[in-house]
Amino acid sequence: MAYVPGVALLAALVVGCSAGADGNANGADSKAGSPTVTPAPPGKYLTLPAPCRAVPRSTLKDLLPGAAELPGDQQDKVFRGSAAVTYDTDRKVGCSWKSDAPSATRSLSVDFERVVSYDPAVSDDDRADTVYAKKEKAAGLSSSTPPGPPDEKGEESETSEGSGKAEDPADADTDADATGSAEPSPSESSGGSTDGTPGSSSSPEEALPSRILDNLGDAAFLQDLPKQAGSPAQHHTVSVVFRTSNVVVTVRYAEQPALITQVPDGRELQEKAQALARKLAETLSE
Repeated sequence: MAYVPGVALLAALVVGCSAGADGNANGADSKAGSPTVTPAPPGKYLTLPAPCRAVPRSTLKDLLPGAAELPGDQQDKVFRGSAAVTYDTDRKVGCSWKSDAPSATRSLSVDFERVVSYDPAVSDDDRADTVYAKKEKAAGLSSSTPPGPPDEKGEESETSEGSGKAEDPADADTDADATGSAEPSPSESSGGSTDGTPGSSSSPEEALPSRILDNLGDAAFLQDLPKQAGSPAQHHTVSVVFRTSNVVVTVRYAEQPALITQVPDGRELQEKAQALARKLAETLSE
């Protein structure tokens, strides 16, 4: 029998065991054949803008008539706005402005929500589309809603609705924010609102109803909320909600005339709210 030195025998055993282990590991991997799961891509936006600086002062002067005539310190206070109280400014921010003029009170608010998916199989964009779709549904609109009339630019509306599994911790606030504060239901607004200049009223047929909007972000809708039935106050609110990638933006613009005989110009409120929403969408895309 050939004699094998102890050191050489030990080295051979170690090499053999290593080879066997590698072979088993490689074999197990090759036999499993499980595909590698690629995480869904993140959203385009990683941060949110400063909400109280998101609207230029020139735009605020147009949206809040009467504020420019206030004394300097009061004017600055109005245009500075009031930041919304949020617990995660990386995910949700907002700002509001209010101007009291002799003829009417106008208020404006802007809210930004950055949506993040906690499911690696669902992208941030898809998750944001689900959040947007909830707001659209809460407004009484959906993919089955007939397209609205063309706006002043001749743009026809189209439908958009997201889908996906809701698992964002911010969902607790989503439905409450969809329609804003206590306002009349969409059914009250879609039946035709009063629309005209202060001191006059126009026929309901001239009012533009809540509808899906075209060419604004990835999806958008407008909700028109005229005064509550039976209320003497002629309070009129217009909301424009749009999604661009993983950010959902809500613009609310409202007017309440000083006299109950005056009727807010619903068409003007809608046009100015849409114009601001488009400016914000452009700013986000820069």
